[in-house]
Amino acid sequence: MKRKYQAIAAVSVAAVLTCGVFAGCDLVTQDVAKNMNQEIAVIDITKSDDFTGEGQFADYKSVISPATIYKRDMMMTYMTSGYSAMQQSGWSYADTFEAICDSLVNQQIFLQYAQAYLLKNGYTNENGETTPYTVEKLNTYLEENEGDEVAYLSYYLTEEERGQTEYNLKVFFNNTLDAQEPNYVKGTEDEEDEDTSSDSRTTPTGIGTEDEDYYDPNYKIFTGTGKTTDISSAVAAECGSYEAVEGSTSTSRRSAYGDFLSGLRNNSLLRKNEDVTDISSLSYYKLQRKTMYESALISKLTESLEYYAEQKLKEDDYAWAKALFNEQYNEQKGTYEKDTDAFETALDSVSDTNFLLYTPDVKYGFVINILLPFSATQSAQLSKADADFGDKKGNKFETRARLLKGLKATDQRGAWFGGDTEYPFEAAEEDGAYKGESEDRNWLFFKDQLAGADGKTDSEYEPVKNYIGKYTYNGTVVDKGDGKYKTTPNKITIDDFIDEMKGYMKAAAELDITDDTKQVGESYYTHPYTDYYGADGKPDYSKFLYYEGKVKFTEDYDVNKIFKYGTEENKAFSVINELSFAYNTDTAGLNSYLGYAVSPYKTDFVKEFEWAAQKAVSGGAGTITVAPSDYGWHIMYCTFSYAGGKEHSVYTFNKDEVLTEGTFSYQWFESLKSSTASNYASRMRSQAITSYDTEACCTVHKERYEDWSSIT
Repeated sequence: MKRKYQAIAAVSVAAVLTCGVFAGCDLVTQDVAKNMNQEIAVIDITKSDDFTGEGQFADYKSVISPATIYKRDMMMTYMTSGYSAMQQSGWSYADTFEAICDSLVNQQIFLQYAQAYLLKNGYTNENGETTPYTVEKLNTYLEENEGDEVAYLSYYLTEEERGQTEYNLKVFFNNTLDAQEPNYVKGTEDEEDEDTSSDSRTTPTGIGTEDEDYYDPNYKIFTGTGKTTDISSAVAAECGSYEAVEGSTSTSRRSAYGDFLSGLRNNSLLRKNEDVTDISSLSYYKLQRKTMYESALISKLTESLEYYAEQKLKEDDYAWAKALFNEQYNEQKGTYEKDTDAFETALDSVSDTNFLLYTPDVKYGFVINILLPFSATQSAQLSKADADFGDKKGNKFETRARLLKGLKATDQRGAWFGGDTEYPFEAAEEDGAYKGESEDRNWLFFKDQLAGADGKTDSEYEPVKNYIGKYTYNGTVVDKGDGKYKTTPNKITIDDFIDEMKGYMKAAAELDITDDTKQVGESYYTHPYTDYYGADGKPDYSKFLYYEGKVKFTEDYDVNKIFKYGTEENKAFSVINELSFAYNTDTAGLNSYLGYAVSPYKTDFVKEFEWAAQKAVSGGAGTITVAPSDYGWHIMYCTFSYAGGKEHSVYTFNKDEVLTEGTFSYQWFESLKSSTASNYASRMRSQAITSYDTEACCTVHKERYEDWSSIT
């Protein structure tokens, strides 16, 4: 699994190198070296008044050096991000290189400001601990690391942060080569047995997300050739936690590395006489390394600025935060108690960063919908069937009921087996896997991301949220080796599903589903069509309800805790969410925040669905209903129900829970903190750039990249 940003940037570079866009557009003149070494801009903010006399940074002028931007820097930025931005935005070359120049100048201004700021103020982390920096210590560090071109940046980073930066750099290069290597990997013959690995299936949000603080000190770049150093190796097995692409060999990797070097050469980013056997000696590697350290330092300053802004929210016992919470509630109340349409529009936008604090005096809520579908044959039979006698709208309730009896659902996670995924693993006894009625069910998913008792993992990956991970694949699995599997799902009825749901809720969440449970059974499928209509001749949708139950929580349901790991509210939600990933064919509902928003009024949902969803919401969080539509069975679980009519928020802002991950107070404060801190950091960056983007501090030679800007 790859770090997302590094993978995207690396694939972009690989695409540019492969398509040869630079050579094709004549971006490079014949005098290559002279052209690429032209100075585009020189930035020196120490020429401002802030660094003279009584200026705020006068004491640090001697250790902040001018920065020179070369034409090759523009080329590298074009490859990494400029080309993709140009394609997505429809920019001209002139637009693109103008934007690249502005970005590079602004970056260097802010980097120099960052050094001055940190020398003056130090760095304060999220725990309020401040690390001081001094001119004396900086000079000592530079002497000790003489020859390291990024020492003036790395001084401000901790050993761990330097390790993370070097790791990110090597991940970037491996991802770049990974994107090119499949062109040289020999294909494999198709297996005769059916293999479901080519299918697709949505995975829970966060799968493959590495802990942002993780790095592997033994990680190396796999080049397939050259010297084995601390940076790279010719053998994939010597590259720490790096995982080679499927079918990779040293030969295919050498070919990919050769293409990479050729691309650099074609775009004038590989100089003559460079030692290509040592990737760390390449000028392009050094440019990327410098860029990585620049980003790390800017991130560090940004974090310090954000911490300052966050403290303003916490002052006077969170007085400002409390006032903002009440202000938002009153604003929403003033709007939504008079405008139901506006409230329903807002309801559809609820997320972990966008909250509805007020609700009108009616029942609104959210449901997870698990759709167990009719087969194609059954759908065709229903389509061709005659309408119920006398029904002018063409309803076929009696036929549908008979077809529902034969509806068989299957576990959809067969697609998570095979291919290049690392999802499946065979459960051991200590994994506590839930197997239903079959001891032969042994396969689970996402081993490295399943949370332990403390909500954390023992791996480099973040724990997957709202997913317990003990529900085994409901079917048989044959491991054929080499990452290939034969999967055969079991076929289950609606009664089987309900048994699985109740059993897993008990096993994984230690909760029962009871409270006026209704399960119709065999008689449901033999009703005459007349039973589905009321005295007025209209369908009576209560007659379609097959099952109703409710999770029995030991205490009153607390809406503030639905996302807090380990609570009953979160355990129940996680069970249903996991079953949804297993069986749900309504893929639009996967990875939704709370599920479908449900109004107590007329909706656009099909009527049977609408009635059952409203029934679930009216029963409150934890209520489960099962009803059909022409698509199949719908299992609905109410995740959240607005009480309505309260003179205070449905949520409670509790300052003592702002550090407790998963609580409403944590989510709301994180959202508030994020926007406030981000806005403050952005404002400070803009102010710094505006203050030093002057003729005295910045000299820019736009005419020196005019040959690129003029390309059409």
